[in-house]
Amino acid sequence: MGKSSLHIAMYPWFAIGHITPFLYLSNKLAEKGHTISFFIPTNTGNTQAKLQHLNLYPDHITFVPITVPHVDGLPPNAETTLDLPSSLFSDLMTAMDQTESHIELLLRDLKPDIVFYDLACWVPKLTRKLGIKSIYYCVITTAPVGYALVPARQRNGYHSETDFMQPPSGFPVSSIALHVHEARLFNAMLNNKFGSDVLFIDRLFASSDEADALGYWACREIEGPCIDYLVSQFEKPVLVSGPILVEPPASTLEEKWVEWLGSFKAGSVIYCALGSEIKLTKDQFQELVLGFELCGLPFIAALKPPIGAESVEAALPEG
Repeated sequence: MGKSSLHIAMYPWFAIGHITPFLYLSNKLAEKGHTISFFIPTNTGNTQAKLQHLNLYPDHITFVPITVPHVDGLPPNAETTLDLPSSLFSDLMTAMDQTESHIELLLRDLKPDIVFYDLACWVPKLTRKLGIKSIYYCVITTAPVGYALVPARQRNGYHSETDFMQPPSGFPVSSIALHVHEARLFNAMLNNKFGSDVLFIDRLFASSDEADALGYWACREIEGPCIDYLVSQFEKPVLVSGPILVEPPASTLEEKWVEWLGSFKAGSVIYCALGSEIKLTKDQFQELVLGFELCGLPFIAALKPPIGAESVEAALPEG
């Protein structure tokens, strides 16, 4: 494009696990002098409040409010998947799809050079019409994409449980294959409708097929063969962001944790955090903490109450 500084718009899927990687990437781009317009759901402002402290370059990164349209079944103040049970995620995707006309108006007004997106598979149609480039930015690494979501599968209709037990033709990592139960879950997830009566697998294929370029949270030093495989499959530029890491916190630990951790040897405490949106069944939760107990090491597990339990304490195994 011949410009030393770009204006980039970001429109990630309405899930914290997607929004935060987009924001980390925005920080890296802002550090290089680029301007970012970050589209974010703001029916209540709760989501923006949670993320504000992660915006390290507020002079370069501007949060642009997006109202989540009403869809039957969604709570009125829902902004992200964090506000919903998983059974309503598809409805939230439908609501995101219904922001298309709003996004078009914003893009006409802001005139960015590039839009980064993921599950809003209609974005490239808008950007082409407006003379803007689009990059499908996937917040997972290249290996699972190369295994499951490349044109080799799309062309040959490899969408069954049995198909997913084997990698597609030319896949460079011979040691990767799914077990029966993994293939069954994977196939069921991809062949479920996910927003606007669209199958999840079709949404993912459309997102990558229509983009001007593909981006992944990956690094060539580790995933070079898979990156080259994606280039050969999609026949378009594949960009990798490298290992984008969160800046270390400036705050200090509470005294109780300093004392507790200080009573053990360095490097001897196990830390487990499954993220803000992972909910285990009670059996999974209990097996996990019993497994930690069996290892005989001190541990900290940052977990949400399992499904059906009112609190973590109530879900713990007896004793």
